[in-house]
Amino acid sequence: MSSQSSIPANTSYSAAAAMEFFRSAGKPKTYAKGRKIFSENQRGIPFLLMPNRMYLLMEGEVAIFSRNKPIGTVRQGEIFGEMASIDQGPRSATAIAKSACHVITLDDRQLQTALGKKPEFALMLMSVMIGRLRDAIGRLGAANALPGGAKGRESVPLRKDLVADLARAIGAESRFSYEAGKTIMKEGDAGVLMYVVLYGRVAIQVGGKLVEKVGPGGVFGEMALVDRTPRLASANADTACTLLAINRNAFLNMVKSSRRFAASLLAAVSQRARFMASH
Repeated sequence: MSSQSSIPANTSYSAAAAMEFFRSAGKPKTYAKGRKIFSENQRGIPFLLMPNRMYLLMEGEVAIFSRNKPIGTVRQGEIFGEMASIDQGPRSATAIAKSACHVITLDDRQLQTALGKKPEFALMLMSVMIGRLRDAIGRLGAANALPGGAKGRESVPLRKDLVADLARAIGAESRFSYEAGKTIMKEGDAGVLMYVVLYGRVAIQVGGKLVEKVGPGGVFGEMALVDRTPRLASANADTACTLLAINRNAFLNMVKSSRRFAASLLAAVSQRARFMASH
């Protein structure tokens, strides 16, 4: 399993685009063979001296371990460590240089600077994280061990001013209301819309198990718009709710034109991927 690539198959990842993005704001760094780059459960301190960083591997190979077991190998041109860099949560794995390595790093400030220059790169990062999430759900589903519970995880909302901006930009004709218990989307269906919750709450289920509840300001359904694959989850109105529906063209335009929107969606996808990875 240690020979598995760190980049999931069927993503929009481009090493050349990643190189351009990282070089626009990042810094080079070298690691000797056997050097630990970061540790599982390690936490960064955002905006200070020790934030979590993401990495682009220029030369060498990096081994990725989870719970002391090898789970992948990072090769030249691949990114790694992006999840903890985006949401500044604990590392979900350990990275060790298998050989002498040359990388370019981005901390949280540098990431925001790079997104300001190329916000569309957020789509590629989301594609990579969604690929990781799909792989995790596939492994968990096969083991019949999908996480779930009576309450489910609580989604982190977008900033209120960003939600207000989205509502104005999309318009009242894109608002839809659902009564409690109504189905909004089904697992396995083609995804043509993503949603922002304006009022009420939505329950997200994977394999029939509740995994998340999305309240005002929360987003869901964005993953199918990024990679154009079937829905990973079903969504039902947990209470009477009003949603802002965003189609793929509008979604792509907003990601490419708004660093704030791109960064907020990156954080939402990262937190979902982290939740599944933790199980």
